[in-house]
Order: sequence, then structure tokens, then C-alpha cells
Amino acid sequence: MDNTKLSIFLSLLLRHKPETIGLHIEKYGAWADINELIEKINRNSKYEINRELLEEIVREDNKQRYKISDDGKKIRASQGHSIDVIIEMEIRQPPEILFHGTPVENVDSIFEKGILKGKRLYVHLSKDIETALTVGSRKHKKPAVFNVRAGDMHQDGYIFYLSDNGVWLTDFVPKEYIELRGVGNARD
Repeated sequence: MDNTKLSIFLSLLLRHKPETIGLHIEKYGAWADINELIEKINRNSKYEINRELLEEIVREDNKQRYKISDDGKKIRASQGHSIDVIIEMEIRQPPEILFHGTPVENVDSIFEKGILKGKRLYVHLSKDIETALTVGSRKHKKPAVFNVRAGDMHQDGYIFYLSDNGVWLTDFVPKEYIELRGVGNARD
């Protein structure tokens, strides 16, 4: 069974619009009660879900978007929130270079302003070019990929976090730390 649409709906609820079904998300930790989530999805949406299906979606999600709490009672999105939540993460030293994939129409703005977090809580950076290309190609056939000199940023005092699913996060990437790697096939 293809659970893609339900997974996208879960992402919407846990990251952006929990009010769609009247779901409570904890401000500290961004956790939602699993029983409440299941009950409210079944009552207030076109989807039907149970605990087994939810666990299958979490387990099979190739981007590891979701995390179930150690006690198995709560769930949250690993990162990408636009709602006002606080997820405690350790400050981490990033690799020397990280990557940012984006639609090509954002290139001029990035050269002018740097990489901004927009409506999200953080700028998202990838550890490899493939992931950056995938992220950038969600909205454009030929995405732009930037190299981000994360090691230099860290040395200059910028803070980085690593989300549960391996996405590097920071508040802002100034334009002096970026260079355009390429548009379309930026693997080379």
C-alpha cells in the first residue's frame, strides 16, 4: 500500500498546521500524543490510520522525517517546523563543506541576502550533493546547489545543529560563505 499521501499529511500536521485537525503540539520538544493524533486524524480528516500504520510510515520513511519517543507515547517531526516549537539539540561542529539545494529562481536572492530560513525555524543544509539535489528538485527540474563553507562559519562563531534525521541546521548563512556549485546536475 502506498502511504505517501498520508505521510505528507502527517508532515503537514507535525511541522506546519496541527490546527487542521485540532492537534496539540508541545512547544518544548514538538511532541504530539500518538493516541490523540490517531483519534483526530480519523475523526477530522479523510484519512484512516491506526498505530500499526503510523509505525509503518515512520519506519519506512526514507528521509526519517518522524521520531517516536523512547516511551512510545509521542511522535514529532525531526525538523522542518514552521510552527513555534523548541527542539533541544546539541551544538555540533559541522563538516567543512555542506550543501544547499534550492530552485534556480532563488539564486539571485541568495547571492544578495545569503540563505535565509524563511518560514522555517532554521536553514536546512545537506551533508552530500545528492541530498541537496533531491531537496532542490522538489520545486524545480534543474535545481541550484550551493557549497556552504560550514567549517569557516563554525570557526567564525555560527552555531550548527544536527537533526535526528541527519539534516544540518543553522539560523542563517551569510553570502560570503556560499558559492554556486552548479545548476541541474551539480554532482561534479
